[in-house]
Amino acid sequence: MNKIAIVTGASQGIGRGIALKLAKEGYDIAFSFFSATQSAEELCAEIQSTTAQRCAMYCVDMRKDGAGAKFVNQVSEEMGVPCVLVNNAGRTRMESILDITPETVDELINLDLKNYLFCMQAAATQMVRAKISGSIINITSTRAERAYPCDAVYGGVKAALNRASQSAALDLAPYGIRVNCVAPGAIAVRSKEYLQKLSIIPVDFWDELGTRIPLGRSGTPEDIANAVAFLASDQASYITGEILRVDGGLILPGMPEQSGHSWGATKKENQ
Repeated sequence: MNKIAIVTGASQGIGRGIALKLAKEGYDIAFSFFSATQSAEELCAEIQSTTAQRCAMYCVDMRKDGAGAKFVNQVSEEMGVPCVLVNNAGRTRMESILDITPETVDELINLDLKNYLFCMQAAATQMVRAKISGSIINITSTRAERAYPCDAVYGGVKAALNRASQSAALDLAPYGIRVNCVAPGAIAVRSKEYLQKLSIIPVDFWDELGTRIPLGRSGTPEDIANAVAFLASDQASYITGEILRVDGGLILPGMPEQSGHSWGATKKENQ
């Protein structure tokens, strides 16, 4: 029987890395995207040309009520019931508590929490009916564990997702369905060429940030994909309700990432 994995928000960045990794691990891939049609087509073509796996792309606006569940159920009907769901679609915002609006709050709750909950519900329902002991992996954030300025909404929503995922792990454990989270830290999701083109942040932003991380570099989508592939595999069959940080030590207790202390530079000086 073919293994099927659903990845939401996979046309670019972390989601793209996850879809490619799972395809290489032998999963047929169904992924959602919203506006990046060309990137989605390129991903699908790459999966089909470099692996023996099937790939299907679905344009889904996850901001709409019921869209995520409809997507999961459609994939189940057209490709088969998934054994893996990776909830990745979403967005981030940095706004002071003095500036947030009801629209911002609603958008992030819909995308980064409500959407995840109902995709989980739809996938788990399909798995239970098909008697599949599957794996659900939610992409959360280390910002759920540490307070930052201008992060009341996104950080708060991701903290809620962590807690919800652990409750879902308890609900679904009797069916052999595992629920875990992967919490990325600072992940370089845009190339230097892309940053140079936009001129929004410095081209060396990710390199400079990496010097303030204990392991001496920013993360990559492949780092997150490797963690997801592990949690999806039988090697993690006794792991559920876990929040796996993939952040190079970014938020370890005592890590002064906001103080200007350069861990990478310190390491080089001591060599």
